[in-house]
Amino acid sequence: MDLQLRGKKALVTGSTAGIGLAAAIGLYQEGASVVVNGRTRDRVDQAVGRIRGTGGDLGGQVSGIAADLSTAEGVAQLVQQLPEVDILVNNLGIFEPKPFEEIPDEDWLRFFETNVLSGVRLTRQYLPAMRRKDWGRVVFISSESGLQIPAEMIHYGMTKTAQIAVARGIAETVAGTGITVNAVLPGPTESEGVDQFVADLARQQGVERSVVEAEFFRTARPSSLLKRFATVEEVANMIVYICSPRASATNGAALRVDGGVVRAIG
Repeated sequence: MDLQLRGKKALVTGSTAGIGLAAAIGLYQEGASVVVNGRTRDRVDQAVGRIRGTGGDLGGQVSGIAADLSTAEGVAQLVQQLPEVDILVNNLGIFEPKPFEEIPDEDWLRFFETNVLSGVRLTRQYLPAMRRKDWGRVVFISSESGLQIPAEMIHYGMTKTAQIAVARGIAETVAGTGITVNAVLPGPTESEGVDQFVADLARQQGVERSVVEAEFFRTARPSSLLKRFATVEEVANMIVYICSPRASATNGAALRVDGGVVRAIG
């Protein structure tokens, strides 16, 4: 299926690794002009090189901007270099397991600034041009943790719930236009951070990585139907599709790519 993304300009935040990088690769391979983002020039340049090396043959282009989007200053710096986009994928996010009693105010604010306000600020900047063109795609990468708050990182779950609410609210403001705003909810995914976390646990326990993964799904996510970590490509496939003109009837949705972790039907 041709996703009709040739010539569309897309920004994917936090895209030097993991789901963000996989989404950037997917958009590039569908012919979009993709801008990747990370905090350091080094990481951004490496990601740009990796994407170019995938050999997209539909005329896609790729470039990168280094900016810390967890701050208003970083967002302003990026927007100055990239005044308009057709597609905005708000993927930037951080996570950290920590007992509730040990989460200070500073962590709550840092998680909200990074995971929620980065996307709010960018969407606020890019939405007016999308309105003028009467076309655009905004995607917030939330998580199943926004529906089933993990006891081990409540501050993270809070931000993921907020992203779902923000995406739906913004979608309401563009009703009847060619703009869609959606949230994607990955489940446990084999991203760079998760992979390192699991590898560290396996090393500490002196067992194979597969043992740690099986134990995680037995105890922490027993409702999973997939019974394994999703690949970043599996999540990116959904992101790329809803960025396309083909997904024009999907708007204001919370789209689960969670391997069946969430049991609720609605």
